[in-house]
Amino acid sequence: MALLEVKNLNSGYGDVQVLRDVSMEINEGEIVALLGSNGAGKTTLFRTIIGLNRVWSGKIIFDGIDITNAPSEFIVKKGISIVPEGRRLFAGMTVTENLTMGAYVNRKNIEIKIQKIFDLFPRLFERRNHLAGDLSGGEQQMLAIGRALMNEPKLLLIDEFSLGLAPAVVESLIKIISDINREGVSILIVEQDVQMILEITHRAYVIEVGSITINGKSSELMHDSRIKEAYLGI
Repeated sequence: MALLEVKNLNSGYGDVQVLRDVSMEINEGEIVALLGSNGAGKTTLFRTIIGLNRVWSGKIIFDGIDITNAPSEFIVKKGISIVPEGRRLFAGMTVTENLTMGAYVNRKNIEIKIQKIFDLFPRLFERRNHLAGDLSGGEQQMLAIGRALMNEPKLLLIDEFSLGLAPAVVESLIKIISDINREGVSILIVEQDVQMILEITHRAYVIEVGSITINGKSSELMHDSRIKEAYLGI
């Protein structure tokens, strides 16, 4: 069953169109990759889904509800959370305070939810009283993911998952992402390491110059000549 449906979506900034008739869907329980070069429209698509960019035309349906041009707060309440590119943490606030901010639209059982995040990321528990700005890149990404999970989302959007992180850190985070998915959270993830992300996702979409040009099962796209040439250097 489709949890998120994007239908013929057009959007952009000012008079500049970025997204062109984008259609995609994320089913319940899936991890889906969104691939594309810098400037292809990946972040704009995320911003439009979460309500930060206005939809020019087309529709966004989430969990059976039309959320096209709905306020961001409404969209987050309905169950979509985002881990933004660059993490966008509150650098002058502690780990625990950042997690608390993540529950701003869903303030029930905050302490229980924070403990769940600490169980998922023991390193964050160790650093719970440290300022977010003092954390390593890997710790900051853990915190960004944890903050997004405080809303108890049905769908998690992760933009530029491994940017600036050491391979060992990425490997450990990938395992946690898979665990989150097994707990029932659907995930749409942007990642530059195409080989890695196709290995852990169910399906993938490729966006080029604002349009979806390729989509299919990740296991099949790994052997697609277009993917090999454009993204794997083969």
